[in-house]
Amino acid sequence: MKKSILTLCAATLLTFSLSSTSFAQVKLPQASSTTSITQGLGIKNLSLSYQRPNINGRVIFGGLVPYNEVWRTGANNIPVIKFEEEVTIEGNKVPAGTYGILTIPTQGEWTIILTKNSNQWGAYTYDKKDDLIRFNVKSTKLPNKVETFTMQFENVTTNAATLSLAWENAYTKFTIKVDQTKEILANIDEAMKGDKKPYLQAAQFYLTNNLDLNKALVWANEAEKGNPEAPYIRYWKAKIQLKAGDKKGAIATAKKGLEIAQKENNTEYVKLNTQVIQEANK
Repeated sequence: MKKSILTLCAATLLTFSLSSTSFAQVKLPQASSTTSITQGLGIKNLSLSYQRPNINGRVIFGGLVPYNEVWRTGANNIPVIKFEEEVTIEGNKVPAGTYGILTIPTQGEWTIILTKNSNQWGAYTYDKKDDLIRFNVKSTKLPNKVETFTMQFENVTTNAATLSLAWENAYTKFTIKVDQTKEILANIDEAMKGDKKPYLQAAQFYLTNNLDLNKALVWANEAEKGNPEAPYIRYWKAKIQLKAGDKKGAIATAKKGLEIAQKENNTEYVKLNTQVIQEANK
């Protein structure tokens, strides 16, 4: 009888142990979700990974997140940002690399800290000696609450992007800039030595970045020779002519592009070539 009881107890303990082990391996959702963003900027990328806590009825700034203290900027691990090349942030040069983001919120202004120690859980081990840069930016009050802490890239152009931070009623942002002109021009020059010359792409880059329009027009003409029935090439050539001050030439080129687009029933380039003609006629 005693042996049976002991056997039963052992089996029960084993079952409990196995159940506990099984339960410990259950994958549960995190209270604060993780988000990773890769944002193209010119010919390179920016990468950002961060944690997204919710308000959950709490007072955030001045409550959960005290003013005038270093904040982890989200939940759990601090946000990590990676630059593939040197960038300029609010006038500060930042070498290519991986960095952590910390902040010091105050009413009306935040201090943004880029730290060389990107592997931090919370701000408990923060050391000012690890700062790469720190700068101040204005904070504005949003009319509507943002429930989930949000960092995102906004106002993205070929050479700049804004990284914004929003939670509760607070919103702040800072600008990241790149200067890739020399590298891109070198790439264009090298590509022009090949068999397939990127005439149109090079002309577009020169136009949109206010570079040599005469050179851009030469390339647009070469692109046109290679594909004379392409309404989009006529459109870009007309844009170059218009920017160079040749309204008459721009109208003639855009009219030909319009004619081709109408034959192809290409509504997009009917519209775009018409817009160039209208602008040139002003």
